[in-house]
Amino acid sequence: MLRDLSHPITDGMPVYPGDPAVHIRAALDLERDGVAVTEVRFGSHTGTHIDAPSHTVAGGRTMSDVPIDELVGDALLIRMPELRERQIYGWDQLNARAAIPARLPPIVLIDTGWAQWFDHPRATDHPALDVSAARELLARGMRILAVDTLSPDLTDEALTDFPVHEVVLGGGGLIVENLCELGELPSTLRIGFFPLRLGGDGAPVRAVAFL
Repeated sequence: MLRDLSHPITDGMPVYPGDPAVHIRAALDLERDGVAVTEVRFGSHTGTHIDAPSHTVAGGRTMSDVPIDELVGDALLIRMPELRERQIYGWDQLNARAAIPARLPPIVLIDTGWAQWFDHPRATDHPALDVSAARELLARGMRILAVDTLSPDLTDEALTDFPVHEVVLGGGGLIVENLCELGELPSTLRIGFFPLRLGGDGAPVRAVAFL
């Protein structure tokens, strides 16, 4: 069984502050033109998407450098319920429900429950991962950090510092943002992230859990 963990891409949907707006409209009409074609305009970090290292790291890998088999693998799901707005959660909170193993699978999912606020102004007030915890996850084998928030760092249009991005992407890893439907998933599972074949700093993905 497969479960889709991606937000649908829709006209006018929420985006990270300052990112390009999403515009979707009919370009050709079946009755008038003989075919139906939709015109779509959006940024590379729209909806559920993946960040390549070049997103924040000069000279970092682009999506062209990421093989598809790197985007499918075993995953650990860490649940972080009852976090406060803009709370920085660290290693102690990550270990609160179950001890994180010394050797991690390549993909780590963090479920803060904040996906419920994706279409709400509260979305930008999501909690964020402590940078030292991100370093420890990398040291234990994580290669893809996947979160259900706009970012693993705090979100603010005025911010120019993204410490978790710098650690994960700077270490050659990848970040997936805006996951959804993480409820009731097992703590260990297999995940695939299937991006549009864009060659730059990131791309929308279809995130899939194999159950």
